[in-house]
Amino acid sequence: MPHFDGQEKTVAILILAKDKERSLLRRHPWVFSGAVSRIVGKAPQPGETVEVHAQNGRFLARAAYSPQSQIRARVWSFDEAEEINADFFRDRLKRALRLRDVLDNSEAAALRLVNAESDGLPGVIVDRYAHVLVCQFLSQGAEFWRETIVRELQQIFPDHVIYERSDSEVRSKEGLELRTGLLVGKALPDHVEIVENGLRLLVDVRQGHKTGFYLDQRDSRFALRQYAAGREVLNCFSFSGGFSLSALKAGASRVTNVDMSQPALDLAARNIALNGFDAGRSEHICADVFKLLRQFRDEERRFDLIVLDPPKFADSRGQVDRACRGYKDINLLAFTLLKPGGILFTFSCSGLMETGLFQKVVADAALDAGRDARMLTRLGQAPDHPTGMAFPEGYYLKGLVCMAM
Repeated sequence: MPHFDGQEKTVAILILAKDKERSLLRRHPWVFSGAVSRIVGKAPQPGETVEVHAQNGRFLARAAYSPQSQIRARVWSFDEAEEINADFFRDRLKRALRLRDVLDNSEAAALRLVNAESDGLPGVIVDRYAHVLVCQFLSQGAEFWRETIVRELQQIFPDHVIYERSDSEVRSKEGLELRTGLLVGKALPDHVEIVENGLRLLVDVRQGHKTGFYLDQRDSRFALRQYAAGREVLNCFSFSGGFSLSALKAGASRVTNVDMSQPALDLAARNIALNGFDAGRSEHICADVFKLLRQFRDEERRFDLIVLDPPKFADSRGQVDRACRGYKDINLLAFTLLKPGGILFTFSCSGLMETGLFQKVVADAALDAGRDARMLTRLGQAPDHPTGMAFPEGYYLKGLVCMAM
């Protein structure tokens, strides 16, 4: 076994415990704290690049060190010859952009340009809304290289405003404070107008969910058009009304948006007006979705199509059972409210909720509601949110389209 005395290298080396290198050999980008046997060399600072070696001294990867996280290191590169510097980030950014060359890159388009681990840049999110880039730096490594990444983005997109939304609670697990603010440009409009599948939408990148909008649901919103013509639609957790706009575009008779945020509902109403749809075909209710669905059940109100797109119910494995109960409850209520032949679009954005488990929960909900349901198709995140083949955790959005007989 090679001897490491810290003199030959200027970077720290994480030595893994015996047989803990298997996931890295399969190119999975995470090193958990329990896999690290010891650290050789200088004590690494948060976000600093370290080498990861197997117990026998074999080089495995270069990674960003995170002393407070259970994910102790996130891999930048598995190539021993590749240095982590400005050139590295420039190349990774350009590679991510090439992957999206086949997608809509028109001036007013909105899409994810960098999808963290699945684009080889752990903890880095970059979303584009027309002329505005919104960045999230969610890991110690991303934070360490933040200025370099922003500088490279500025070179690639010289005419764009760059805004930071590093306000996800994920940063707390990395020992980082939450932060937002303008990075590049003189001003940011209150709302950025984008075009998605022929629809105009206003996005609040300062206060909107995630980086301002749910870009990952683009294809699902478009898929809704196949089922919405002539139907009365209930859009739960509606946010700024993306699914409702698609329903109205397809000829839905009426849409009802339900959300706990009045500003989100106000923005949904503005989006409906922006596209020239009759405001009389829409209703906006500020309420707790679970409570309102029970009220609708008691009132025997029925719908032709229901969309359930709730927030994440599970942030840890210990919360999965509770999440299953939440998904079961809300899907049971939805099946109860569907007319015969009604359509349910139901989603889970909890990465820990496995596809098979989610289907079982929805199936149990239909059974308890006394409905004979059929799954028509599955849905997932849009292709600008790719999933690394060695990183199944990157596939988080699961959707089912079901018909209640």
